[in-house]
Parts: sequence; structure tokens; C-alpha cells
Amino acid sequence: MTELTADSVAEIFTGAVALARTGQRVSPRGMATREVLDVNFTLTRPRARLFYAPPARIINPAFAVAEMVWHLSGSDAPWVFDYNGRLRQYADDGVLRGAYGPRMRNWGGAVDQLRRVVEILREDPSSRRAVIQLYDPAQDAAGHSDVPCTLGFRFHLRAGRLDMSTTMRGQDVWVGLPYDLVFTTTLHELVAGWLGAELGTYHHHIDSLHIYERDLDQAAGLTSVASYEMEALTTPWEGFDKLLRQVEDRDATGHPGWDAVTETMRSYQLWKAGDREQARRSAQDIEGPLGHLLSCWYRELERRSAGAARPGRGAA
Repeated sequence: MTELTADSVAEIFTGAVALARTGQRVSPRGMATREVLDVNFTLTRPRARLFYAPPARIINPAFAVAEMVWHLSGSDAPWVFDYNGRLRQYADDGVLRGAYGPRMRNWGGAVDQLRRVVEILREDPSSRRAVIQLYDPAQDAAGHSDVPCTLGFRFHLRAGRLDMSTTMRGQDVWVGLPYDLVFTTTLHELVAGWLGAELGTYHHHIDSLHIYERDLDQAAGLTSVASYEMEALTTPWEGFDKLLRQVEDRDATGHPGWDAVTETMRSYQLWKAGDREQARRSAQDIEGPLGHLLSCWYRELERRSAGAARPGRGAA
């Protein structure tokens, strides 16, 4: 097993990319990758989940938080495509069949696994049964396009600290890892808050850490990576689903951290609708790292648009 321990996702990402680039060449489903098997990351500050690594890797913070809300709310609704249209290529009949939300919040139409984790650890703080399972052979043997990369989550409450472990069957380090860790570390933070526990250590185990060869040149340019700690998102369990609906509807919640999430999603929809000046202004008004990173993302989109418009780059 390869082990990497760090204080921030920025450090995890830098180390993971360097590791994946040294991997063996394999081509699952005919797609060339470099792969390292059996990798474990340990993150000691789970709220340090955002980073900025120009020019090589600039994430879309609006998609990061929108996908997180989508998962937590138990949804497989297509509104997530408004934040990342590329996801449509993995949908069957317009639905991502491997969406985490329904499996986590309504497994088999009957079990809210997130609620059960909280109940189990409140009843028995030393329990080893606080598990959320995502991979489902009954569904995932059907041959649909989207199969969960995440197998599941485990939570351990020890000495007043909550540790969380995620197991991945596969992890695309360049595209997927930055967004996956926003969701999983937020889940960790929320469960710790619901239990009144200190936020402990986050563990991320990957069977196949890989990078697609199409991304190798861009990854070679990864140098300095700035780290950002996200605002606190702890909130009572009672009323949590209502809060998520408010965020999804882009309504104010009265919670500073979640309102920053809401404003980030609202701003990006202004950008998508073509009101780019208002989107820029609204991003500047968002307190904390989300506003800064959203402004950086808008500059990146403008750079890409300008590049595509140059002669020889797709201009008419």
C-alpha cells in the first residue's frame, strides 16, 4: 500500500498527481491511463478542502458545492447538469443511474443510510456498524453507463473524535478527486457536528488511483497549489433537508457557510444565463474562499473563450 498523509486537499492532490503519473499503463474500456494500485490518503484537516493551482488545474467551485448538495439531498434530478454539462454523457435516459444521493438517503426505497449512521452512533458511540454503502450489485450489474466509483463510507467515534473512511474502487486523480473530496469531507464534517464530536481524521482508500493519458501534459504543469479552508457547514440534523431544499432553490438559509454555497450556485447560474457582469459582481460579494475561487473560475472561462476565438482555434 502507498500512504500519503497531509494537512490539506491541496497537498493530497499534488502528491496524488505525482504518484499517478508514475503508474503502469492500463486501458480499461479502451481508455489509456497510468495506474497505481492500493493507495491510501490521510487528511488531518478535512475542512481544508479547496485549492487553486493555476494554470494547470482550476476547479469550478460552483459545481463542487452543487454536486455536494445534490448528493446530500438524495437527488438524481438532472439539475446538476446545469453546473457540469459533461455529466450528460454518462446518463441513461437523462438519469445518472449511479447517483450517490438516492443510494445514501433512500436505499431500496426504504433506508436513509445517513440518518441511520447518526442514530447508530448516538445509541452506541463505539459501534463499528456506522456504514453507508453505495455500490449495489443488483443495480450496477445492469450495464448502465454510470457505476459508482465510491464503494462506501465508514464512521468511527473514538474519544470524542469522529474519523471517516471512504473506499473507492477507482479514482481519477486529475478530474474527479478535487470534487469527490469536497463532498466526502463535508459529509464527515456534518456527521461530526450531528454527533457533537470533534472533527477527526479523514481516510481515503483507492483500489485504482489513475490519471488518463490525455491529462498527462496538463498535469506536468502542476506546480504551486494554494490551499483554502472552507467555512464551517455544521448545522442541526433537524431541518437539514429543508436547508438543502433552500440551497437548491438558491434561497437564503441564515447560515453563513450555507449561504456562501447558495450564492455561489446563484452566481454561476447568472453566468450561464449570459449575465456575466452581474455574475462577476455577485462572486466578489461572496465571503470566504468560495467567492475568490469563483472569480478565478470566471477568469479561466474567459481565457478559454478567448483562446477558442483566435484564428486557428475554432473561430469562424
